[in-house]
Amino acid sequence: MRRREFIALMGSAAAGWPLAAGAQQPQRMRQIGMLMSPREDDAEAQLRVALLRQGLKELGWIEGRNIKVDYRWAGGDAARAKTHAAELVSQKPDLIIANSTLSLTAVRDETSTIPIVFLVVGDPIGQGFVSSLARPGGNITGFTAFEFATGAKWLELIKEIVPEVKRIAFIFNPAGGPYGERFVQAIAPIASSSGINLVVSRTRDATEIDQALIAVSGEPKGGLIVSPESSLPPPIVTS
Repeated sequence: MRRREFIALMGSAAAGWPLAAGAQQPQRMRQIGMLMSPREDDAEAQLRVALLRQGLKELGWIEGRNIKVDYRWAGGDAARAKTHAAELVSQKPDLIIANSTLSLTAVRDETSTIPIVFLVVGDPIGQGFVSSLARPGGNITGFTAFEFATGAKWLELIKEIVPEVKRIAFIFNPAGGPYGERFVQAIAPIASSSGINLVVSRTRDATEIDQALIAVSGEPKGGLIVSPESSLPPPIVTS
């Protein structure tokens, strides 16, 4: 998530929060709950949090002065996300930020009234989070992470870099939401027309990821695509 996107996000979310209500009216401390899907020691996630703080500050919102942000980290675990979501909702914040499908699902199941802004969520319409991108409806709005057509572009990129590639594995965690399968639907036709054998690996933990990597590296002329999910390494293409 780029810095300007965070600024735009929080600018729209905070548009209705008066920065000053007159000298005689002290400003109320606003509260944000933030449910992050990665682990707390995830470097990219910490960068996003830092950018959020910077963007809020530029808009006049400073932690400890006029806002309080309660951060929770799910570490890719759905049960933990559900527990954290319930805790955040019980505090009745003014806004909840949900990072990824896993976090958004957990928060959505806990409240239909507290405003929710989602980040890094694929296919929010298909997953039933919003009615449409133009008019999301309900208490949920946010930013979709990617178009599924990019899956085909990943494969085409590998083919361009290594024209002799014959086999490509696509790794994703089915517990992260249904959009892994949507990527498969985008990648499969391009693989078939290019004469590439597509191996779909549905991995749920570190052991299964290791097994998938061993399998794809056991033969020459192979490539790998890793789906962008909080429970898996960052998206990569290699061969």
